Amino acid sequence: MITVDDWAEIRRLHRAEKMPIKAIARMLGISKNTVRRAVRAIEVPKYERAATGSIVDAVEPQIRAQLELDARMPATTIAERIGWSNSITVLRERVRELRPAYLPVDPASRTVYEPGELAQCDLWFPPITLPGLVEVPPVLVMVSGYSRWTLARMIPSRHAEDLVLATWALLEQLGAVPRALVWDNEGGVGKYRSGRAPLLSGQYNALRGLLATKVIVLPPREPESKGVVERANQYFETSFLPGRVFTGPADFNAQLAAWLTVIASRRKRRLQCAPADRIAADRAAMLELPPIQSGQLGWHNQIRLPRDHWVRLDTCDYSVDPRVIGQRVAVHADLERVSVYCQGRRVASHERCWAAHQTITDPAHAELARQLRAQATAAKLTARSAAAPGTGAAKAEVEVEERSLAVYDGLTSQGAS
Repeated sequence: MITVDDWAEIRRLHRAEKMPIKAIARMLGISKNTVRRAVRAIEVPKYERAATGSIVDAVEPQIRAQLELDARMPATTIAERIGWSNSITVLRERVRELRPAYLPVDPASRTVYEPGELAQCDLWFPPITLPGLVEVPPVLVMVSGYSRWTLARMIPSRHAEDLVLATWALLEQLGAVPRALVWDNEGGVGKYRSGRAPLLSGQYNALRGLLATKVIVLPPREPESKGVVERANQYFETSFLPGRVFTGPADFNAQLAAWLTVIASRRKRRLQCAPADRIAADRAAMLELPPIQSGQLGWHNQIRLPRDHWVRLDTCDYSVDPRVIGQRVAVHADLERVSVYCQGRRVASHERCWAAHQTITDPAHAELARQLRAQATAAKLTARSAAAPGTGAAKAEVEVEERSLAVYDGLTSQGAS
């Protein structure tokens, strides 16, 4: 038996170099018949050892009889029943080979996603610290089932308003709308109802109507139904977070966005390609982005501005131009700014505060309030002077009698006696 190297060399010399069989046999020191067989062979030569049998062959009929009684019978029990006294290892190997023939066929299913079919959504709570924040805000993660295209963004809270704003922001980055959004039982999204459509929050139901898509809310404690996004969350913690330092939410989002651009071109073992290779087909099968006007989504509230000219959004208070005290104002906020309008005119604009229970004051509002308070005080004094004419200056010049200290000394001495 010649080696594969000799076999390949013989064929090269005969076919490419046109050497005769005798010359090849003389050069390699092998017989002419061996050279002829190598030239005529159509398969690669391989060494095969003749089977010598196993000590278990004699008891195989008894093993099969036990497996017919119970296909899941352990090998140790089979060994006990057939009186096996040799090595249990060789018996286990034979039982492992024979057992599938007696078990019912139970093929595993494979989850396959069609282009544009759905995107899985979840909130990820990164185990990090951010300056000025006691609790780290959540990160909305969205992963397309077909292409595994991943989008993520840190958001101020898990309220329905912020979830709607963040969902729309990620869909704008995606450039299309999946035909279904898959969520677990997130309070700001909706609640699972067995056998019925999910009970969505008012804000997310409105978003569903604007997007013309479907929202699937999974039953409680069923993370395997959105395993794609769950694995993405784990990947963030093992590949994105290590060695990184963040100065705040904006810095976190900037670093995360840059990293997501990089991993979009990385080959995924499950897909045998990169998400960037599939995203075009995925987008083509999705729905078009609807024309949603700016300010249509997010936080909306209307109040009559009190003398305390601050309005509350979530847990924070934001100052408003005090000149509109007593008038109705409209409060609107997105993920980045808080704006207040009065009769169509903007009377306050603040950067959204991510920390809880904070008071944000515009210095211009504070100075204007100080001036208005001074004017109001002066007006009150003027009104009092007008109500009592001729007495204002005189009252300021009235002399008050000062009692002599000797009087108090006398009273003290009488009390002591």
